[in-house]
Amino acid sequence: MARGIDTRCLHLEEEEGENNNYGALSYPIYQTATYAHPGVGQSTGYDYSRLQNPTREHLEKIVATLENGTDALALSSGMAAIALMMELFCPGDHLIVDADLYGGSIRLFHNISEKNGITFSSIDCCQEDVECYINEHTKAVYIETPTNPMMNVTDIEALSRITKKHNLLLIVDNTFLSPYFQNPLDLGADIVVHSGTKFLGGHNDTLAGFLVTNREDISEHFRFFIKTTGAGLAPFDSWLILRGIKTLGIRMERAQKNAVSIAEWLSRQKAVTRVIYPGLPTHLGHEIMKRQARGFGAMITFQVESRAFALAVLEKVRMIRFAESLGGVETLITYPVTQTHVDVPEDIRERNGITQSTLRLSVGIEDEKDLIEELERVFQATEEELHG
Repeated sequence: MARGIDTRCLHLEEEEGENNNYGALSYPIYQTATYAHPGVGQSTGYDYSRLQNPTREHLEKIVATLENGTDALALSSGMAAIALMMELFCPGDHLIVDADLYGGSIRLFHNISEKNGITFSSIDCCQEDVECYINEHTKAVYIETPTNPMMNVTDIEALSRITKKHNLLLIVDNTFLSPYFQNPLDLGADIVVHSGTKFLGGHNDTLAGFLVTNREDISEHFRFFIKTTGAGLAPFDSWLILRGIKTLGIRMERAQKNAVSIAEWLSRQKAVTRVIYPGLPTHLGHEIMKRQARGFGAMITFQVESRAFALAVLEKVRMIRFAESLGGVETLITYPVTQTHVDVPEDIRERNGITQSTLRLSVGIEDEKDLIEELERVFQATEEELHG
């Protein structure tokens, strides 16, 4: 019988019953750069920590298990993971990418990948006909679902039928939902990307990135790339992510519960012109999410009546922190136009719906009542300040 995901966050089944590491329940930090060999042609299985480290290897096995993949690679950040993934492609290759992506991904594609001879078509993958953009040089389709920050939802299974028909890779950034709520490989994806800094780590205390696959050929490429580029996650950071994953399930459930309540509260505010949360039945991707995921996550994007209102909210929050990033135990509010998407050209931001009045919430695990009371205080003070 398959183990539940909460159990898999804690245990590797193949290691159960073994008295490894002196019985330590917390997996040790192997803080070493190199390893001694018993003799010529003999190895302990580890040679140099750029190639592999026991702490990182244990983390990679856990993440591969959570995503139902055969291999996972832990890298120094989410962007390091995406940069390494792009080494699969050569000058002249073409990728179809979702238009609404994390700003760092857009920056990488347009400033690094294009310089290296790779071309892109940025489209709305949940609305447009992806097949219309496939040409003889197309090698992959890259999406986030839900997207950052506009929470657009793409039907992964339907898209995978197209990519398989044309022998293309399907790459899915699964950061927003984590493997607790969604498993893209099960839906036909070839590669899953995570910023482990976010929900997997869960405590805003370290950076990490992951690539997960169920294809041996891709795994072999990635293992060569990580050995060659040296972007592997350090032992201590690997341990921090391992510690975070132990509570992934209860954190995701609590944060989602809070997010549902906050999304409903925001929907009732006259100063809020739009609430974008897939857990609301009014969201265009709500039914797709119900089919392909086990939850709706803890990310909410919303529009307020004006730029002045948005700025006032950011200045007045106290318990909720005005900060970049997401997925930690603390609730954070972000202003995409000056933070996550500052390097995205204004015309592209506006075409995607990111305006001067767009705010993004990463809902944490605080008491639901306290979060809503904080928002009520901030909204009331802002309305009094702006409208008298």
